[in-house]
Amino acid sequence: MPSLDVSELNIVIAVLGAFIVGYGFISVKIKQVWYLGEALPAMLVGIILGPLSAKFLSAERWGSAEEGQQEAITLGLCRIVIGVQLVIAGFQLPAKYQAANWKEMTICLLPVMTIMWIFTSLCILITVPKLSLLAALVIGSCVTCTDPILSQAVAKGPFSDKYVPRALRELISSEAGANDGFGFPFLLLATYLIRHADLDEVKFKSGAAELAHRALAIVKREEGIGRLGGGIAKAMEQWIVEGWLYIIVMSVVIGVVIGYGSMYVIKFALNKKWIDSESFLLWPMAIGLFLIGVCGALGTDDLLACFVAGNALNWSGLYLEEAEKRHDEVNSCFDVILNFGGFMYIGTIIPWSEFQMPDVTGITVGRLMILGFLVLVFRRIPAIFMTYKMMPRCIGAVFYVEHTRHLFPKPGEAMTEEEDNLTRAMVPVVYFLVVFSIVVHGLSIPALDAYYRYKGVQPISEADPAEIRILSDTDALPNNAYSHPKRQSFIVHNRFSRPHSMGVGPELYRWNPRDSHETLKEQDTDYAQKLEYIRQYGGDIGHKPPQ
Repeated sequence: MPSLDVSELNIVIAVLGAFIVGYGFISVKIKQVWYLGEALPAMLVGIILGPLSAKFLSAERWGSAEEGQQEAITLGLCRIVIGVQLVIAGFQLPAKYQAANWKEMTICLLPVMTIMWIFTSLCILITVPKLSLLAALVIGSCVTCTDPILSQAVAKGPFSDKYVPRALRELISSEAGANDGFGFPFLLLATYLIRHADLDEVKFKSGAAELAHRALAIVKREEGIGRLGGGIAKAMEQWIVEGWLYIIVMSVVIGVVIGYGSMYVIKFALNKKWIDSESFLLWPMAIGLFLIGVCGALGTDDLLACFVAGNALNWSGLYLEEAEKRHDEVNSCFDVILNFGGFMYIGTIIPWSEFQMPDVTGITVGRLMILGFLVLVFRRIPAIFMTYKMMPRCIGAVFYVEHTRHLFPKPGEAMTEEEDNLTRAMVPVVYFLVVFSIVVHGLSIPALDAYYRYKGVQPISEADPAEIRILSDTDALPNNAYSHPKRQSFIVHNRFSRPHSMGVGPELYRWNPRDSHETLKEQDTDYAQKLEYIRQYGGDIGHKPPQ
């Protein structure tokens, strides 16, 4: 007999599907007119349907519905969402991008991230009571990385198509992808300094018996967490060997091997015509899932490996070029679905009750609001101003805080007040900054667009725009584009994803396989005349540009 089965799985699937349908119905309005993207609407739906409001969705009731399972669910979901998207972000960059822009990337990953880490930690230390400097450095490392998902509003969204130069968009996307996996050295350095601090200088909890401390220390030492002693020398040794050589270097090697190997395997399969379109377009997601599983089993940095693999996959430019020929919409669809699911889930697990606990952690909503604005002002702006002259051109926090839970004892179980204060404060601080970031990123682009319209700022135009074939008469016109009815195509200015990069400026790449780099160098047509010609004829090959 049929029976009503209102299980958590059925509810989650139905809600996600309904949201995607509702969002998709007016998606052009949301993305190209209101510039809201996917993150903010998805998170708001999660908040409305989550434990705070409708109590319709709750991760605590998923699976076995056991206490404490939400941490593992959140960490696993974040790994999949970010890992797969980092592979996609990697292969959408031009061929050999990291080799051509190694100086800019080195600056972004070392001095810029270090300054961001220090400034963010100081903001946390100032606004959150009961925290030591090392504890603030641990929490600061969780929010140092630039979220690769939210950064796409600036790098790849409809607003950036109109106003953000392609060279800057590529740098933002590359930095966001790389530093999301590069946050481990900062997290591990602060963690090891706490873990291996000299026990003679550590202040243990008052009222605890020495025997109990020793017994607990033995248990925690077997688990590899808690106070282990050894001093700064031991901390630095662990940081270099485990943090850099094993986690970072090994992740890069794994990513290079899988990505570069995939490039040659795909080239061979294409030449033999062994691989069909479905398998070809699913390749980035497949290697993303593979790397998440392998690196998770080995204990290395799966996020960094995924981004490196994505870059290596398109090192020759073949993968992205072939994907463009096959009108790849598969990976962008995966991107959207992962955003919907990831941010809706975050909306359901936000620890609202922990945002106001003055007697336990000293955290209040007022302090968190001040922290949010301090981080907004001092986290990135000073770092860029201090390093920009060295550059010739120009969902990660949740993952890190959930990963950090496994590096320290649970709240109340630590042997010291420092660790207790850290583990109690890091979840509300990081989650509040995540919510603050999503709201600010979600609303700043519409506000900036309104300001640009008021000021009359013109969209970016280029002499050699991309031409995209119209697959359907009902296709929505992309931003910063115009239709060419005679050629049944869209002419798109400042298009982001190009297989090869040929320099900087508006003529970064000419989307015409008949023209070589040398041909472009030899062209001496005046830019204004060429632009007027393209506007008049839309790149019709039957006409010649004025001399």
